[in-house]
Amino acid sequence: MAYDKELANRLSKLIANRNDFHEQKMFGGIGYLLHGNMCFGIWKNSLILRLGESQAQAALKNKNVILFDITGRPMKGWVMVKPGDIKTQPALKQWVKQAIDFVIDLPRK
Repeated sequence: MAYDKELANRLSKLIANRNDFHEQKMFGGIGYLLHGNMCFGIWKNSLILRLGESQAQAALKNKNVILFDITGRPMKGWVMVKPGDIKTQPALKQWVKQAIDFVIDLPRK
């Protein structure tokens, strides 16, 4: 299954005014890298977020959020948000902001 192109368009609109992101195909989907670090992306129709371990644990309390695990080995600090929780642009923006807030402080690559 290909990744959700409509979600990709919505994400691109959120970061359209920024020049510190670039898109890269990965995971059979698309990733958005901030200063060279994976920040968020799409796998099938779910939003992938890099939140760090404590924020990821908090996010997992939401029924529409699961660990990012597409290989049988979950990635610590990463989650996937199911489509039901990103239907609106404000909801999507809220999730993406959390990932940006975490990744912005990581060393640049």
